[in-house]
Amino acid sequence: MSVSDDVGSIRSLSQISEEETVKLSVDLVAAARHNLGFLRLVDDSDWLHQKPSILESIRRYDQLWMPLISDLAVGSTPPMVLPPLDVEWIWFCHTLNPVSYREYCKSRFSKLIGKAAIFDEENEEYALNRCKEIWEYRYPSEPFESEFELNLEKPCVINEDLLDQVSKQRYLYTIFNEPYRSEVVYLIAARQSYKGFLYSLNRISERCSLLVPPSDVLLMWLTHQSYPTVYAQDTKELEGHIEKVHGAWDDVNVKEGAIEEAKNMWEEIFDRPYEKAGGSAIGRAVHVKPPFYWDASDTDVNTKYRSLVPRFLLEFCISVKLSRETRAMKRQMSNEFLRLRMARCHKELKLDKPLLDFRSESWRKAWHLYCEFGTKGAILELRQRGGRCFKGSNLQCSIAFLWNDLLRARSLTWSKEIDQVVKADASITPPVQAPYLLKCVPDRVTDDSGAMISDVILRMNEYRPQAGRWLSRTVLDHAGRECFVIRMRMGGGFWRRGGETPSAVKWEDRIIEIREGSWSYVASSIGKAPVQRKL
Repeated sequence: MSVSDDVGSIRSLSQISEEETVKLSVDLVAAARHNLGFLRLVDDSDWLHQKPSILESIRRYDQLWMPLISDLAVGSTPPMVLPPLDVEWIWFCHTLNPVSYREYCKSRFSKLIGKAAIFDEENEEYALNRCKEIWEYRYPSEPFESEFELNLEKPCVINEDLLDQVSKQRYLYTIFNEPYRSEVVYLIAARQSYKGFLYSLNRISERCSLLVPPSDVLLMWLTHQSYPTVYAQDTKELEGHIEKVHGAWDDVNVKEGAIEEAKNMWEEIFDRPYEKAGGSAIGRAVHVKPPFYWDASDTDVNTKYRSLVPRFLLEFCISVKLSRETRAMKRQMSNEFLRLRMARCHKELKLDKPLLDFRSESWRKAWHLYCEFGTKGAILELRQRGGRCFKGSNLQCSIAFLWNDLLRARSLTWSKEIDQVVKADASITPPVQAPYLLKCVPDRVTDDSGAMISDVILRMNEYRPQAGRWLSRTVLDHAGRECFVIRMRMGGGFWRRGGETPSAVKWEDRIIEIREGSWSYVASSIGKAPVQRKL
């Protein structure tokens, strides 16, 4: 049996040269990272999304900011200034409709107004302070920061199209709120996918009425659009094609069919799955809910507890298709199946898929999982039913996808072939810290000193009785390591062989203590609780 890497792709993303695709005139990796932080700030600012506030922000944008930035914009390089948050949000939303924004600028200012590429906090603070000085000099009666009160009647400029655009983008961050989106390695891979998407536009737009980008491509596309002059220059040769790209919240009845069309065209060009880990197609305008509470991993709140070992999770996706010769060969495919299991830990995990479920014409997403980084990787096996046991199976061949190898792979994807029968394409997202997973299990009763009540401890103490009774619990982390010992004082008195009955303590005299660390074992499972740390 042989296993070989799939190097015979029709056209791989890494083979696309700068001459063949659109030249990107802005650092999309840095820009996307900055935009994700901005979108999160906007999502957390509820006051920005009240209709009276939106209308006032549109007024400030239309009557104050755009005339100001138009006067400052001389030449091709945008000025290093940034507007206040509410105005910047309206500006960002407006640029996501390039046609409308271009017409607006041309009709009012006879030129397309761009945005400065400001990605670090120091330059951002400078640009904001500079803008504030210019703003206060030009508009002494208009506050720089929005001070609009919801109960205050104030004349507003009603731009229905812009109001609709801003309202649509209210939940834009929910598409990209997973923490791995901000990882540089993910953004580099997303940029590569976006370049492949632009490369394919000329080739597939004539055959597709609508192009639905995956979420990683969508992130890069929206980031590109948010820099209007750069976007207009870079995509000038794609006019007529790029208008077919489906936006994040566009209402399209034939969306599912459009996704299928885009998948088929992508596979024809690149012989790779259209969707991958961290890059699913945006099918509907819905509030996307992650499978667990990602926000808890943004900052490690328990860094002061050395006994806690962080968890790292990644999204893993594997797509499969049969080799072209497989169905032509006389194989007993009804008895063959694929099995996915982890390289380390979770040995009981075995996910099976019949070989008949796959085709040679297109890729099919076989498994989409969230995995612990500590599992090291995944193993895909080709097996045949039968063997020594009636329900057993024989291993024909296997391949391994190790997380470290996938992280080093271009675009975070790796294709392999199993025995010239099955082609598998695996992709992952960068591992990010996830919430702690702790389990509390009962343990032996302990005495006042923290030692377990036991003959072993009694002998070590030269048969001096053990004072006090504490109910004890051991806290284990996601890997089964002991990290805390929790004790509750329930009784007093002494214990010796043949001993006395402990006396119960009053409720108000009960004590709960948490000791960091693991048991210090003196014999088998008998030990002492970790030393209590003084606060």
